[in-house]
Amino acid sequence: MTLVPDEHRFTGVSMRRRLARLLGAVAAMLVLALAVAVLALVQSRSLDARADGPYYRALVDGERASVALADADASVSAYRATCDEAALEPWTRAVGASGRIMLLADVERRALASDAEVLQAYEEAVRRTDAWFDEYAEPVVAAVEAAPAGQMACQMELLSTAPPIARGDALYEAANDAVSRYLAELSAQRDEVVDTRAVWERLLLGAVATLVLVVVLMGTMMWLALESWVIRPLTELTAAVRVVSSGVLGREIRPAGTGEVALLAMHVETMRRELVHQVEEIRLSHQEVENAHTLLSEQARELERSNRDLEQFAYVASHDLQEPLRKVASFTQLLQKRYGGSLDDRADQYIEFAVDGAKRMQRLIQDLLSFSRVGRTGVPREDVELEGVLTAALAELSDRIRAADAEIVHDPMPVVHGERALLQQIFVNLIGNSLKFRDPDRPPSVRIEVRSMRAHWEISVVDNGIGIDAQYAERVFVIFQRLHSREQYAGTGIGLSLVKRIVEYHKGRIWIEPADGGGTIVRFTLARRQGQPGTGRLSTERAQSTTLQ
Repeated sequence: MTLVPDEHRFTGVSMRRRLARLLGAVAAMLVLALAVAVLALVQSRSLDARADGPYYRALVDGERASVALADADASVSAYRATCDEAALEPWTRAVGASGRIMLLADVERRALASDAEVLQAYEEAVRRTDAWFDEYAEPVVAAVEAAPAGQMACQMELLSTAPPIARGDALYEAANDAVSRYLAELSAQRDEVVDTRAVWERLLLGAVATLVLVVVLMGTMMWLALESWVIRPLTELTAAVRVVSSGVLGREIRPAGTGEVALLAMHVETMRRELVHQVEEIRLSHQEVENAHTLLSEQARELERSNRDLEQFAYVASHDLQEPLRKVASFTQLLQKRYGGSLDDRADQYIEFAVDGAKRMQRLIQDLLSFSRVGRTGVPREDVELEGVLTAALAELSDRIRAADAEIVHDPMPVVHGERALLQQIFVNLIGNSLKFRDPDRPPSVRIEVRSMRAHWEISVVDNGIGIDAQYAERVFVIFQRLHSREQYAGTGIGLSLVKRIVEYHKGRIWIEPADGGGTIVRFTLARRQGQPGTGRLSTERAQSTTLQ
């Protein structure tokens, strides 16, 4: 009986859901803080690029242009006053190859195109500067260059051809004021960008601090949650399980913690109850096994006693039965010899039946004794060379082999572990059967094959006789079972039974297969010599053949 916990009684929120909620809240805080930090970082980098990029370069260019404008005005004034070309050098250096003072490069101008106020101030400064160049500076330079040589003559010529100095001063002041306003507006805008960048940097710092705080808070909360939900309940559960595992199976394991840990405790308690139940069943089973063992011991002793009685009976029966059988056979044969032909044919037939029955009874008793003595001779097993065993068996069957004009061929025979006399009996019986049940239309041929297996030898006796139907392949090994009448083939029907008993006594097995082209294959296995490993298939080359005709 398996005990299943009632999980429907568990109504608390599962640990997975609790952890999901906690991690969801922390993840939302992390995402929010991270988004703010990323936005602040992007904005700070963008403003930093603007403040230290186009605004800074525009201020540098504007300051340089303001200085160049002042140098150009002083150079033009000196050139007008002295009519000396050396005084025009600062002018040439200020205006450069373009002939004008550049307040802002085209790159910075495109970068500041979105700032309308700076762009408006820049355009006003350019307009005022161009007005000073177009209306005063360039006409004065051209007039000086066109005036006659000599300072007095040049000055007189300039009074009529060059713009008045007052006009030049007014235009310069207007241009200088416009440039100053442009630089002031540019500086103000840059300061605003720097201030905004500072705000975003402070926001970035706050977001990073928030991220650190959230991580620390998350770690603290996770530790507290694990301590409260997992570690402490599992510690209590472990202590209870340790008590139970020490042998105190009656100790109840109470649910500890909540969620999955509590459910685990419930399953462990169920397992403990099941274990208690199984231990009780095992105890009862052990008791039954002990009772059965006691009963089997008694039956074994009874069987041993019965076997001793049977052995004694077989011994007594074999000797006590054979003596009267010998007398019956002897006196019956004497009757046949003395009175044969003196009586009628029916009496002679009866006497012949009595002699034949006595002889068959003697053979049956002898075969039964051989069958019962297998494994009871007390002869120790040893390593036996089957080559010599087979030679002795063929010598025993030599008369029958020559009479049948039979051919016996065999593979090289191995060394096995067993009793020599019993192993010889196997070959005598199997080869004798091949000679007895030969095909009348062809001379008998017997081939003995050997295969090397991993733990044993497989030996096959193949003949070309009349064969055995597959449906009788097992029946032929039963004692006294015959497939033919005594008039067809003589014998007691115990030969294959004896072979099977000998093979099984040697821890092997035996079976029958039909042979191609007719005949029978009897295969059996025998153990290797002690300590001999398997070496693969034995060479099938015929190392020796014996032909007796």
